Amino acid sequence: MTAPERHVTVAGPGDRSDAIAFLGRALRGDSTAVVRIKARPDGLLGLWVNTGFDVLAGRSVFGAVAPDDLVCDATALRSVLSSAEPDTAVDPGFSFDSAWRGALPPSTGFAHVDDVPARTVVELSRGGAHLARTEGSAHGPATGLLDQDVLAVSSDDEQVRAAVTMRALFALTAMGFIRDADGHEITETSSTELIAETEPVRIRVSPTWIRIDARYGSVYQRRERIAMIPV
Repeated sequence: MTAPERHVTVAGPGDRSDAIAFLGRALRGDSTAVVRIKARPDGLLGLWVNTGFDVLAGRSVFGAVAPDDLVCDATALRSVLSSAEPDTAVDPGFSFDSAWRGALPPSTGFAHVDDVPARTVVELSRGGAHLARTEGSAHGPATGLLDQDVLAVSSDDEQVRAAVTMRALFALTAMGFIRDADGHEITETSSTELIAETEPVRIRVSPTWIRIDARYGSVYQRRERIAMIPV
């Protein structure tokens, strides 16, 4: 069968499951979400969504895409991936390129700043969620809470420092990128002791972005929203 002119192929059942879960979490936060799919120089596919926290979320899977950069409806893509066999080229549906605003972060050029225990990140996010419930409004958490710097890290030589806002931590946990030692999603009531004690969340920076990497995905925040002192 000839592949459609616009198509996405996700290789293997594991990668397909990861892509479907990623899209599902994006839709949980925004039922009208679009996903940007871009071929990476290393042969992987980058899946990108705009979270509701003004932060980008990304996940990489093995596969192929044509053209090599497209935007489509997350619901439509999740549906066709769920019903197709792995390694099958699927039609992602109508183009939504006009719905995507802004550039993507680069795939390289990030400098490692520090690692933070995943348990700490979850605890900070839960503390922020509690404040949001008690001090927020019907419109959601207060902007001041979202923009608050809640995690400060620095490189070993103290030459690079970065302050991570609550926005990024909310996005990281909402996308399910931190999981327990058995790979299960952490819920609001899960004990943080289920997360491996040595499980890290890695923080990297570039001239224009801060990147927060967990085992199952990354979130990216514009440099304007962090405090950073470059080398």
